[in-house]
Amino acid sequence: MTLNRDAVIARAREIGFDLCGIAAAGPTPKLARLADWIERGEAGEMTYLARSADERLDPARVLPGVRSIVSVAVVYNTDAPAAVAVSRYAWGRDYHDVLRERLTQLLQWMAATAGSGFEAFSCVDAGPVQERVFAEQAGLGWIGKNTCLINPGLGSWLFLGEILTNAAIDHDAPLPDQCGTCTRCLDACPTGAIVEPYRVDARRCLSYLTIETRGALPVEWRGALHDRIYGCDICQDVCPWNRRAATSGDPAWQPRQELGSARLIDLCRLSDDAWRKVLRTSPMRRAGLRRLRRSLAYAAGAMTDAERGAALDALDAQPSARFPEVADAIGWARARSAE
Repeated sequence: MTLNRDAVIARAREIGFDLCGIAAAGPTPKLARLADWIERGEAGEMTYLARSADERLDPARVLPGVRSIVSVAVVYNTDAPAAVAVSRYAWGRDYHDVLRERLTQLLQWMAATAGSGFEAFSCVDAGPVQERVFAEQAGLGWIGKNTCLINPGLGSWLFLGEILTNAAIDHDAPLPDQCGTCTRCLDACPTGAIVEPYRVDARRCLSYLTIETRGALPVEWRGALHDRIYGCDICQDVCPWNRRAATSGDPAWQPRQELGSARLIDLCRLSDDAWRKVLRTSPMRRAGLRRLRRSLAYAAGAMTDAERGAALDALDAQPSARFPEVADAIGWARARSAE
């Protein structure tokens, strides 16, 4: 069973993907790096990665008989201003929902075109597939020193998705690594999480700390949040390949009203109910209300004296302040004002 590569890519673009490429489903050396990374403990609390390591190291364990992997990408960068406290990818709708809808359309077309015997598995981010490795193999870009996928024409503000299939499709060639001698991402990381080129210790990364870490953050990293409460874009902001990064007018990625140009103190003043409304259709629901309010309190600790008290009072007035990690963060931030 075969599918025409050009037809697959053309259909993907019609559906709304900015990039599409095809990779072979066989082993590649970069897949094996995951096991070493987990063994060093650099995955932190993300124990689900170890539990699904066998699948992540071998796509045939996800879909027996897999022959090809269709990798797609969507630009989520926008021109609209929004709160720098929230990572750019979370300004709009939950990308999992949007990309799944589009992948379903592509998958249905592939199934109808391929006919009898077609099998496939699709995923966006949450599936047990090393998406950046296969996106690189499919020619969508290269994995940069900050471990983000970088496309030379579009930059690195990209959402990725995959379809694993037993259909034979002509494969694309990988692009060469074009990071060269640049170390801007390593130099700019406020916590030194990029411990060496192409290797990130998640336990020190602001994205991991604000999204994945449950409970209170280690004291040594609380002040590093500064004005970031969900994710971190610093290593992409400084990347030379993003100087002329593509932008998208897709309504799905435009900043929601609550985040449009919002100052940190405005985000602190949002009620629990207002935040719950935001979270319902946002990728920030992964962190949830407790972790967001906790991170807001840590970030408030870096405010000026004039704003810190007002921000912490607003946080303290909400029911979420009773959560232990939120109460602890508020107390820590108030103690900073007394230093």
